[in-house]
Amino acid sequence: MVSVACGSRSDIGHVREHNEDNLVIGRRLWAVADGMGGHAAGDVASALVIAGLRTLDAHDELRAADVVAALQEVNRAILAHGEEHPEARGLGSTVTGLAAVTIGGVPHAAVFNVGDSRVYRWAGGVLSRATVDHSEAEELVLEGVITADQARTHRSRNIVTRSLGQPHPMQVDLWVLPLTAGERFVLCSDGLSGELTDEAIADLVRANPDPQAAADALVEAALAAGGRDNVTVVMVDLDDAGADQTEAPA
Repeated sequence: MVSVACGSRSDIGHVREHNEDNLVIGRRLWAVADGMGGHAAGDVASALVIAGLRTLDAHDELRAADVVAALQEVNRAILAHGEEHPEARGLGSTVTGLAAVTIGGVPHAAVFNVGDSRVYRWAGGVLSRATVDHSEAEELVLEGVITADQARTHRSRNIVTRSLGQPHPMQVDLWVLPLTAGERFVLCSDGLSGELTDEAIADLVRANPDPQAAADALVEAALAAGGRDNVTVVMVDLDDAGADQTEAPA
């Protein structure tokens, strides 16, 4: 049986006037949303995303399709808010997260993503990206035009190519993995990945086995590196079931 231990932290950073990031830590779903559209609009967009996902936590059994359907509904809600409030028109949000879903009666982990927030997977002492950024810089990396290191400072790094709140049909990336004890997941807004290299993130995950300590260390490092954006981290650790942890539901 696999249990879940979590840690989280969100910070406004050193430059922005408002924190447009939001997060949810539930029993079977964990996510980070990064709002876009300026003060109020960005806050509202990310809050709508999290509110829509939080309802999934009440399900007796969660399917991967439920996550996609909830995000499609959130997309419609963001568009409706923009229509009702012209001053906020164009608001949007990224979202990335992890859900404990059931497939054929067997529990699995579903990683989902829309935008340039990320999920990292720590397995076997190695950190790897579990999501693909929806950004112009990432497209250039995939085409071999620039390297991943160059993408961190490229002029197109902040141009998001997919987000919630877009009028055309919204696509959700979703990957299904086995729920495996010993693995860790780092869910973060681009305020973390924009300041720290993947290697620096891996070093901090390795050095901090406690999930809350890891979340704090990652955010502190991003702030020390400049803190030019809101930064949010949710750590989700999968362990053998114990008395002080939440059992991942089947």
